[in-house]
Amino acid sequence: MTYDEPSALPLISRGQQRSARRLLSRRERDESGLFLAEGAQAVREALRRPELVEAVIVDDAEAHAELLAMADEQICWRAHPDDMAQLSDTVTPQGVVAICRQELSGLDDLVSPKLVVVCAQVRDPGNAGTVIRCADAFGADAVVFTKGSVEVFNPKTVRSTVGSLFHLPIVVGVEIADAVAWLRQQGLQVLAADGGGAHLDELGEDLARPTAWVMGNEAWGLPERERSLADKVVGVPMWGQAESLNLSTAAAVCLYATASAQRRSAG
Repeated sequence: MTYDEPSALPLISRGQQRSARRLLSRRERDESGLFLAEGAQAVREALRRPELVEAVIVDDAEAHAELLAMADEQICWRAHPDDMAQLSDTVTPQGVVAICRQELSGLDDLVSPKLVVVCAQVRDPGNAGTVIRCADAFGADAVVFTKGSVEVFNPKTVRSTVGSLFHLPIVVGVEIADAVAWLRQQGLQVLAADGGGAHLDELGEDLARPTAWVMGNEAWGLPERERSLADKVVGVPMWGQAESLNLSTAAAVCLYATASAQRRSAG
């Protein structure tokens, strides 16, 4: 169905508007099992998983006709721009939001994983979302967030994934020791990304093995107890003057190197 005139799309009711706005609260997200995905790319990827989409809300039906055509017309609504602004936590709302069902996995849902990222008490939502996006980009099988990590479905995390949240399994709330033990049982080597260890470029074809990367907190990295859980501590070599890489950048480098080695090994 196409919408040639904005008026052809039903106007969202005040009650629906209030229900959607409440999803900016974590408590409401936890109780309802729903969350907001904002932006054209995030909504597009959500609509490729139609079973997860409860509603699509736009401020301009003509501008978002392509997205609306992907959705069941019965779940599409129009809101005034001022009302749309109340569904966003950004200064410049993007004019399109989907209400989605939360989908999480358990470790036992992962089948024969070859590349996994474990985020150990990662607190920054932008970093967490970017790690999910990087994991998706380099073909990882899952992202695991340990207890004490940021909520995956908060708006900034969701926005930072740019739709990748809908592409791969996400596991949350596990103890790091339990995650490492389970991954090792599946035959993965466990590498801790932290300074002071072996250089990434010295690992060679060892990176072609099934691998889980453990990434530490943005402020304090990986404490010794968590470092000791890994088979090896690995640092990203730097030849310039920067003091360090931030979490998501380090994750991107480690994932790229591992995925490349695994692809070469597979021919």
